[in-house]
Amino acid sequence: MAHLRSLASAMFLTSVLTLASCGASNQPAVQPDDRASDEAAIRALDADWVKSAAAKDAQRIDSYYADSASLFAPGAPLATGKDAIQMAWAGMLATPGFSLTFTPTKIEVARAGDIAYEFGNYQMTTNDKKGKPQVVKAKYITVWGKQPDGGWKVLVDSPTTTQ
Repeated sequence: MAHLRSLASAMFLTSVLTLASCGASNQPAVQPDDRASDEAAIRALDADWVKSAAAKDAQRIDSYYADSASLFAPGAPLATGKDAIQMAWAGMLATPGFSLTFTPTKIEVARAGDIAYEFGNYQMTTNDKKGKPQVVKAKYITVWGKQPDGGWKVLVDSPTTTQ
């Protein structure tokens, strides 16, 4: 009788361990923490974006945005979608004396690795009606989304007018 109880206990324990191991294999794999490389990728995109602004290349600037992105440019209507964003940038780039530089001060990538935000400082120069350069120094926030191909695109771009 004791032998049957030991056999039953062993079979029960084997069943539990088998079920537990089956359940463990159904658990999602832990995602590797790629936040540092994602942050580096976004910083590289920012550096290229600044070069695109210096080259006054609205089409190249538009390539940093997702198809459904929104640009909240101060003093301008909301631009949503790549065509509207490209037109907004083309208008800014055509402004006499226009130049833009920006530098992120913080980039935070979500642990899931699918979204990130950055904020930083920018400096924009345009000429007034008399041709005198007018400099605006302010802050911005940008929200990035990871795309199916693993690259990053801007979802929301929102410069401010305050330092």
